[in-house]
Amino acid sequence: MSPIFLIVNPISGRGYAQRVLPEIEKKLREFRVDYHFTFTERPWHAAELAEQAARQGYDAVVVASGDGTANEALNGLMRAVQAGFDKTAMGVIAVGTGNDFAYGMGIPSGVEAGCKILARNYRRRVDIGLVKGGDYPQGRYFGNGVGIGFDAATGFVAAKIRHLRGMLLYLIAALQTILIYYKAPHVRVELDGEVIETPSLMVSVMNGQRMGGGFFMAPQGNTVDGIFDICLARSAGRMRILSLIPYFIKGTQATQKEVSMHRARRVVVTALQGTLPAHCDGETVCYAGKELHMEILPAQIEFITQAPTT
Repeated sequence: MSPIFLIVNPISGRGYAQRVLPEIEKKLREFRVDYHFTFTERPWHAAELAEQAARQGYDAVVVASGDGTANEALNGLMRAVQAGFDKTAMGVIAVGTGNDFAYGMGIPSGVEAGCKILARNYRRRVDIGLVKGGDYPQGRYFGNGVGIGFDAATGFVAAKIRHLRGMLLYLIAALQTILIYYKAPHVRVELDGEVIETPSLMVSVMNGQRMGGGFFMAPQGNTVDGIFDICLARSAGRMRILSLIPYFIKGTQATQKEVSMHRARRVVVTALQGTLPAHCDGETVCYAGKELHMEILPAQIEFITQAPTT
């Protein structure tokens, strides 16, 4: 295996990524994975580094981080793909806060698991999403999913909470959001040829399976099937939102009357009344958007992941 280009975000996971860097280097040496590494220094630096590495011919770009840095690196690699530099694979050592991006790509959290996957070097070509609108009229790529509405507002609250990681962080943020969340917008959702108009608590457009460190928005999501799984939750009162949370944790929310599941290759969400807070892979797309367009791009890049068990 050629040397990988390792991007480390020292503040990922509330600083956890930097604290475990010695362990990461130890495990990579133990598994005989050759690497060159650098730290990110500013927003979108990971995108710049990943694109540069692809243009320089690195076999793989690997991020030791959480969802945000993985999303930036993905955007850099996709820019390189559009320029014709499409031979560089991507990998993740999941040491961030939620690690939902890695989970969707078949990578468990933790240093040893991530390094072992790199050593085994099994690869598969995965689908990538593209969202246009809000702060990104020209588009931003995503690997896991786009959250519109309540889950995006919860993510904005979670970003302000320090010293917590994983599902506990997002549970606390969700409880805070229930108390302050504005009235659900009335939205128009276009799913290929189907149109739905409804007051909506949230719309989750998923390539992977989960968001928020363990909420299974799309338990059947699959990054190699060429189609989004969409979770549409209609408006609900505060206590009802609270009672729905366990269903999202278990991935059984489709059994509830407010929730419906759909599949589509292109999705357009328009606010007919109110506005749309939105994120992709945990990164802000907009705080108050009016219209978002999402499309799936099949089999765009190779990802270093776990080999199938069967």
